[in-house]
Amino acid sequence: MEWMMWSDFDLFHWIFFAAAVAVFVYPIGRILTRLGYSPYWCIVALVPFFNLVALWVLALSEWPRDTKKAD
Repeated sequence: MEWMMWSDFDLFHWIFFAAAVAVFVYPIGRILTRLGYSPYWCIVALVPFFNLVALWVLALSEWPRDTKKAD
């Protein structure tokens, strides 16, 4: 049962976790920047349920980049 304890995380686990988050968050931030949104919205992608809500809001909203071309 020792393998189930959370206190056994060592430095390798945290480095792997940070790399996985960076690989996931960086492209989302770049996409949001190209769409005209703040790249800090990519943090929402890490929160369960809110990431799906944010995805639907993004898909159904009018994108700032498209409204600039219409003017």
